[in-house]
Amino acid sequence: QVQLVESGGGLVRPGGSLRLSCAASGNIYLINTMGWYRQAPGKGRELVATITNTGAARYADSVKGRFTISRDSAKTTVYLQMNSLKPEDTADYYCIFSDTQTDYWGQGTQVTVSS
Repeated sequence: QVQLVESGGGLVRPGGSLRLSCAASGNIYLINTMGWYRQAPGKGRELVATITNTGAARYADSVKGRFTISRDSAKTTVYLQMNSLKPEDTADYYCIFSDTQTDYWGQGTQVTVSS
């Protein structure tokens, strides 16, 4: 099992920045991909960004150039640096750690972009 604890959400004005963190514990040795999803009110969960063990990252078109995903060298924590935030980025953000068989999800952290 893998346990995930997220932090860093909050209220920010349009154009501002936030950094989300997700720390993992437990059996992380088989984890090969880490990432972030988000779910806006009344909408489905959507991919924001992922990063593999080799460091390959991919992003949703809506966040390219504004968000950056990274991880620590121990591969126990994944980060999402969010810049130039827009009201449409408002959502609950969930981290995910995946091995070949299972997806592990964080509890979610709320991000609200509003003036």
